[in-house]
Amino acid sequence: MWKSRINCLFVILLRFRITLIHVDFSGRYAHTVVKIRHNAEADLQPDDTDRALLALLTENARLPVTDLARRLSLARTTVQARIERLEAQGLIAGYTIRRGRALAPPLRATALVSVEARATPALLTRLRDMPEVEQVHTLSGRYDLMIRIAATDTERLDRILDRIGDAPGVRFSESLIQLSTKIDRAP
Repeated sequence: MWKSRINCLFVILLRFRITLIHVDFSGRYAHTVVKIRHNAEADLQPDDTDRALLALLTENARLPVTDLARRLSLARTTVQARIERLEAQGLIAGYTIRRGRALAPPLRATALVSVEARATPALLTRLRDMPEVEQVHTLSGRYDLMIRIAATDTERLDRILDRIGDAPGVRFSESLIQLSTKIDRAP
């Protein structure tokens, strides 16, 4: 028999910052009110299982979900739900192929470019029109841009490097020709 109202507070720390469960015992019935302050940052941080799943998918994005589940010792539906959550959160942006050596262009180079103030947008527009330009990254330090270039032969590479060096707003540039790849972890 309950002679008075008993209030119990439980604090549960899981993937939530704080979850308060207030249980009100009045007479014979118990009413439970749950107030959840959800920690959105915790959902965006992958746990160890997510990291293991991402590593397997990075190694081979074509693995069937059943194989992933077996390697992770999880149920297939759990792995599928994790993949869907990682996609929804933007941690998995897509799936792609990596070209084999037979399809890769024979020459790759990196151009380091120093750009005059306010000339970067015009230069980026020009670089977008060059199909040989694969990637452009902004940098801190002596150079402003790092441009990854792929060409089929040295003449074409020379023309691209000249077009970049002669572009309005380019102060100076330096090019580095890639001889071989020793480690490649890029997806």
